[in-house]
Amino acid sequence: MTDPTRKQTDQIGREAARKKAARDNPGPSPLRGIGVFGMIGWAVAVPTVGGAFLGLWLDRISPQEFSWTIALILGGVVIGGFLAWTWIDREKGE
Repeated sequence: MTDPTRKQTDQIGREAARKKAARDNPGPSPLRGIGVFGMIGWAVAVPTVGGAFLGLWLDRISPQEFSWTIALILGGVVIGGFLAWTWIDREKGE
């Protein structure tokens, strides 16, 4: 190869390596933080609301001395907290 062609080839290789490194390690982003915050919110909200609906249904068909609704809302919060913790640990590891 001639000298100018080698320089162009080396430059293209360096730019490709730089772009690959930027793609592999995007760094912190405010939008990514908002997305993670949203995922954590959904991870808590869905089990809690699901527990509420299941509890209301169980209170109607199988009344007990305790409230199924309250018990399953608390259970949903616990499960949601565990899921949120898992998401946070996953994001720390990246």
